[in-house]
Amino acid sequence: MKRFSKIFKIDLEQAELDFVDITPDRDTPLFIDPFAISLRDDAWSETCHQHISHFFQSALDYIKSGEMEKARVMLNGLSEPNETCLGVSRGKPSGRGVSGKQALDLYDSLARSQAARSGVLEELAECDLFIDGIGPDKISDITTNIIRKLLIEYTQEQCKLHNVELKGEYPTGRYWDMNMRSWRSGYAALPVCDQKRLILVPKFSVRRNLALDAQEYYSHHVLNFIRQEEFERNSSLVRVLKSGERRPPTKKSLEEKFPFSKDFLAQFSEANSQVLAAYKNFYANIDGAKGVMRNNEFEDDFSEVAFAKALIENLRAISPGKESAATFHNLIVGTLQFIFWPDLIYPKKETPIHNGRKRIDITYTNAAKSGFFYRAHTAHQIASNMVMVECKNYNKDPSNPEIDQISGRFSTNRGRLGLLIYREVDRYDFLVSRCRDTAQDGRGFILPLGDAQLIEYLDLISRSARSAIDQHLERLLSRLLT
Repeated sequence: MKRFSKIFKIDLEQAELDFVDITPDRDTPLFIDPFAISLRDDAWSETCHQHISHFFQSALDYIKSGEMEKARVMLNGLSEPNETCLGVSRGKPSGRGVSGKQALDLYDSLARSQAARSGVLEELAECDLFIDGIGPDKISDITTNIIRKLLIEYTQEQCKLHNVELKGEYPTGRYWDMNMRSWRSGYAALPVCDQKRLILVPKFSVRRNLALDAQEYYSHHVLNFIRQEEFERNSSLVRVLKSGERRPPTKKSLEEKFPFSKDFLAQFSEANSQVLAAYKNFYANIDGAKGVMRNNEFEDDFSEVAFAKALIENLRAISPGKESAATFHNLIVGTLQFIFWPDLIYPKKETPIHNGRKRIDITYTNAAKSGFFYRAHTAHQIASNMVMVECKNYNKDPSNPEIDQISGRFSTNRGRLGLLIYREVDRYDFLVSRCRDTAQDGRGFILPLGDAQLIEYLDLISRSARSAIDQHLERLLSRLLT
């Protein structure tokens, strides 16, 4: 079957989309990772993390206080989420979440767990480390249940962005309500294919494998710690060579004395909390590996080089003018996603501000952890929580009205960084001067990016020189400051 983008006639590829481009009749082997969500500081992820933490801590609190019926009711509210089409089921999406007997099994596992009783288990993502029978699929599905309403809102925004018409009101399924401290449900406009409701998931919240993994934690962190400890106290596992040289214990001897089990990991982590903290901190700061997925990880045969060259040709093929404005706007949404992912995420179309009196063409959430957009986020005078974008498919040069339009969108909460996207200009230095005047008047920082600049960035990507884009943006910003 076709992917979501083709079914709903979104003329963009996965690398140009902010969401996972699912196939409705078959699960995509990806998981929503609550630990990955917890590491992010964008507003959407923080809200999701609050909901996940609230649900899980509430369940643990009920179990610890002996309020067993309340705990059972909470866990029994979990259902099988087929709408996201994520996971590892074969054939049609079947939802391998916890419901019915599985919910009772989950309750029993948590109630019996030493980690839950001792307080070592603090977050849902740690269940794979300490709770038998709860692996990536269940953790991902539990997370989906909890944040289902937030995912629905995200889906509606993406459909608006890409002109996917939503008709009718469909059951939302259950979602966790922090204020009511209970499960809720309702009705919402959703995309539907063959009578199947669909919910989109942001690319930045999924992984091929969850970051926290019991076997990895045991093999590479727990046993390494024990090995050093056994060596330092000169235990019987320490090897002594004929020369008298002492060697640390072998991994095999450690595995025999300290066999793998999730209860053992819980006991060890209770006694050595710094090891668990170091393990989680390792993945909190890692770049790549189990970090944010890159474009080639979503599609095995994806080539950034070829795709960048294709976007250059697509951009050149669009004529300036009102007739092609919608086509140009659509291409720019995808092109900016491709160039600036994963620093700029969650694009929204025509965001209303000032009680609806003004609208911004596109807004992106600034989620950068390093580089130019991170510096723009942390710089006091810019503080770009969001990046505002205005697209002008004009035949004429952008001038003061266009610059004033975007500068009027800046605020303390949104930040003061914008991208003015246009086609061509006769005097680029003069346009930069206009933007510099705006910056030096204290009205915000506007980076003018025409066809020439976007093609330059795409060309850099085609030559495997992405890092140079960051340097180009930095030089452009410096021209506004001097």
